[in-house]
Amino acid sequence: MALKVTKVEVWAAGMDDKAGELAARLAPLAAAGADLTMALARRCPDWPGKGVVFVTPLQGAKQLKAAKAAGFRRTRMVCLKVEGPDKPGLAARIADAVGRAGVNLRGLTGSGLGGKSLIYVSVDTPSAAAKAAAVIKKL
Repeated sequence: MALKVTKVEVWAAGMDDKAGELAARLAPLAAAGADLTMALARRCPDWPGKGVVFVTPLQGAKQLKAAKAAGFRRTRMVCLKVEGPDKPGLAARIADAVGRAGVNLRGLTGSGLGGKSLIYVSVDTPSAAAKAAAVIKKL
């Protein structure tokens, strides 16, 4: 199975855990023309009443200006975008290969639709990302 692996920048914004807050963070990005391939929002269990949203990609001055105005900041997270066919067990195979390479996963988020999969693999360092990318490409 041919997997395409690319490094991506992830942006994050903190937010209040209340109705409409996520829409308020995402609307400026949409207005600036952002075509997000990933938006992940969740509550922060360690900070009651707060949440966080992660997005990628943001491109160009207009989108970056809108993102910053909406409270987004580029994270230090090192993230790989993995694109390929939607096959049963793909996420498990990726996690296994990365672990066997000695790389600790910071996070993994993925989905499949229409025979295609899109998985984001987060690690701690650029060197870990290089190792992870190499083993993922061999799957």
